Amino acid sequence: MDSCQHSCVTTTNNGRLRTATARDCVRLLQLWALLFDEHDAAPQEPWRSHAAEWFARFVDDPDHARFPVIEFDGAIVATAIGTLELGVPNPQCPRGRTVRLANVITSAKHRGRGYGTTLVLDVLDWARSVDADRVDLSATPEGQRLYEKVGFTMTSAPRMKFVL
Repeated sequence: MDSCQHSCVTTTNNGRLRTATARDCVRLLQLWALLFDEHDAAPQEPWRSHAAEWFARFVDDPDHARFPVIEFDGAIVATAIGTLELGVPNPQCPRGRTVRLANVITSAKHRGRGYGTTLVLDVLDWARSVDADRVDLSATPEGQRLYEKVGFTMTSAPRMKFVL
């Protein structure tokens, strides 16, 4: 896929791939809520305002974030996020540039059309364009097959977290 400054529009399986813009924030928050079973949660949930602020800060920063969306009949039905993380260079990441792929989601009635794959491939293309060494993600059991199909492999490193 040609980078087209990562704002090109491509048609895919009755959907249209394009880059998100600032006006897409409300719809993206609705889709992201599906990832966390929060679609019925009150719009004033704290994470939503933080996510909206974060999105507004990075949506127009193609050097650090990529927000592809799929539109179908004028509505956004799928999205993903790629963010560039800068770390200490190491043998597995010689330049210290890792893209984190997250929030890959397609609304239920539009699944099975290849939109997830299209979005992932778009983020991979962007990752190459920003000279990332690798792309990392956390996969749900439902998404694992898609990621393996495009070349992701399981690692032996367990993931841990500490919630503040």
